[in-house]
Amino acid sequence: MLTVTILGSGNLATHLFKALNASEEVIINQWYSRNPKTIKAFEKTVNIISDINDLEEADVYFTAISDDAIAAFTEKLPFKDRLVVHCSGNVPMSALSPKNKRGVFYPLQTFSKERATDFNVIPICIEAEDQEHLILLKKIGSKISSTVHEINTEQRKALHLAAVFINNFVNHLYHIGHEICDVNQVPFHILKPIIEETTKKIMDLNPIDAQTGPAKRNDRNTIENHINNLEQHLPDYTAIYKTLTSSILNTYGREKL
Repeated sequence: MLTVTILGSGNLATHLFKALNASEEVIINQWYSRNPKTIKAFEKTVNIISDINDLEEADVYFTAISDDAIAAFTEKLPFKDRLVVHCSGNVPMSALSPKNKRGVFYPLQTFSKERATDFNVIPICIEAEDQEHLILLKKIGSKISSTVHEINTEQRKALHLAAVFINNFVNHLYHIGHEICDVNQVPFHILKPIIEETTKKIMDLNPIDAQTGPAKRNDRNTIENHINNLEQHLPDYTAIYKTLTSSILNTYGREKL
């Protein structure tokens, strides 16, 4: 049996706990949270602690905390020469304290506590300082996911950047679309079929082939109408519209705005 400890209690830590806890070959020794009230709902399932000095020995310590806190937090861990990994997409493995063995266990997905996630379909990107620990992380990853990739720091950073574009930025565009609908008293749910189709289409087509819309067609009248509408009702979003439209125009060999 593999023994693990989870450090942190945010969205990722919670989903990671659920996935690891469901595996019959993994035992979660402890779950550390600076504020144990945030994971109180799991207190009958796992030993929850709030003092790092109470940490017991485990095969792997999963550090699922904010990126900026990883270096200082792992330096304070009260032990040496154990395997400590972080779960960040943008933080180099070297940010972890060198007093322990270091690695990365990065599930490439967006997580919200309120929404169930099937970990089996989530790609897990791993990195380690030596082959022994790389094999260990791959073994653990394979217990909860069907896809585990050996990815170095620079590749992982690139994946994280790409994920920000296709997830975080796209979600913000959904928010803008929602506001446009609200301002014009149109139900946002009318757009859900096109959202679904856009997602499905990208599974079969290269993004450059899937692109449609006025910028792809170089439909300047429609573009100007959109800009005028935004300037009248939601001027803060005009610059975003112009930037994205210019990028699409440039991609397909058209003159930018």
